[in-house]
Amino acid sequence: MARLKKIAARQGRVIVFIDESGLSERPCRARTWAPKGETPVLQYRFSWKQLSVIAGISYWRFYFRLFNGSIKSPQIVEFLIALQRTIGKKLLIIWDGLQAHRSKLVRAHVEAQRGRIVLERLPAYAPEMNPVECIWGYLKHHALPNYCATNFTDLAQRARRNLRSMQRRATLVTAFWKQAEMF
Repeated sequence: MARLKKIAARQGRVIVFIDESGLSERPCRARTWAPKGETPVLQYRFSWKQLSVIAGISYWRFYFRLFNGSIKSPQIVEFLIALQRTIGKKLLIIWDGLQAHRSKLVRAHVEAQRGRIVLERLPAYAPEMNPVECIWGYLKHHALPNYCATNFTDLAQRARRNLRSMQRRATLVTAFWKQAEMF
């Protein structure tokens, strides 16, 4: 990490970690309360449809996009374009070895940027080094636990609202980054 920070500082780049996650209508279960002797029951509908989220986190802020279905190369390129527009500086993207990250479409897009985007891969099986994993953990276990969505649109609206709320909490974003720096 220290090496990457030096490279980014020398080249005037913003470090952005990127990762993807999925949400479904099935709630993430967390500990809750109920009257003594009564087991809490979560009632929900379930379909195999999935809502996917891609996020990038810099030291001071995180960015996200929601997509129906799974995230593939076109969605990654769309996110990279939006990230470049929003940040407005050269980027050092750090992400895992997902096949879509290594696709021809993504490589072609990065090459077309003529050095404005540089890619680095995280070591295999090292999610603890990616601060975006902390976003997913917080979202699923603190912001959306036991939430039973009435439909897919409801889930998307609730996830978007919670992610935007998390974006406004600078101390939370810094804590995610520091958690990953420990490794």
